[in-house]
Amino acid sequence: MSPAVWMAAVETGFRAAAQGKATAPPPMAIEGVGGTFHAKGASLELHRHYVALKLNGNFPGNPARSRPTIQGALLLCDGETGALLAIMDSIEVTLRRTAAASALAARHLARPDSSTLLICGCGAQGLAHAEALKDVLPIREVLTWDRDHKLAHALADQTGGAAITDLKDAANRSDVIVTCTTARTPFLDASYAVPGAFIAAVGADSPAKSEIAPGLMAKARVVTDLTDQAAVMGDLHHAIAAGAMTRTQVHAELAELVTGSKPGRSTPDELWLFDSTGTALQDVAAAATIYERALAQGPPRSLALSA
Repeated sequence: MSPAVWMAAVETGFRAAAQGKATAPPPMAIEGVGGTFHAKGASLELHRHYVALKLNGNFPGNPARSRPTIQGALLLCDGETGALLAIMDSIEVTLRRTAAASALAARHLARPDSSTLLICGCGAQGLAHAEALKDVLPIREVLTWDRDHKLAHALADQTGGAAITDLKDAANRSDVIVTCTTARTPFLDASYAVPGAFIAAVGADSPAKSEIAPGLMAKARVVTDLTDQAAVMGDLHHAIAAGAMTRTQVHAELAELVTGSKPGRSTPDELWLFDSTGTALQDVAAAATIYERALAQGPPRSLALSA
């Protein structure tokens, strides 16, 4: 699964949703101790009908325990018979499909000549985004920032980039900014982005999380993965609550850009923001692609889970 294959899978999911061939009900959140479990499901009609359900635990304190922040499992089923087709570890799927959605949004919303990438939040999602965005844009410089400076330096080493401490200066000279943190207080405001930039706001996947100040949301042209969901749990949620913008001011959903029913960037000086809350449309499309590629490699080894 190369970055291009992940992005093609995610694009298939959003396109199918726009065509009425995929559905994703609202996700469910279950509070744990020091973290939250998210259950997300979706259906996808391709040449066969797939249904996927993913349960992820998101525990921000896990790195201190030498455990992943996000871990869980994904079930892929036959939507016509109910048969369980595959069980997949969800860590890589979640990382890569999230980054692929940002890259897909960047293809429509970032300037084609974007060369400087700033990554805020230097965990596993930061690396996945660097790889995905380098695949669609001529990125030549990667800047990394994290409140944990060791993480910023580690990601800089992995990407051939440079760790920075002056976030505002770095943001003001970046063409693309990715925020993939567990922040509960916004750290990017309207003075942290310049005309022409593209921001992928990824970290706010629950109502308590927030990375982008309402003033910056109001300043930018906003695209969501799913507007109904972003209005409940994304940075859009906080912008609406603060009175900085309304739901109707959202320019488009990503599916509308994919199908061409809404335009993307039209001038070099537009400031665009992609509010990514993560949708099971991405999961089911990625899982179906993984499953079919596995089958194509040869006869599968099957396990019977029932008599």
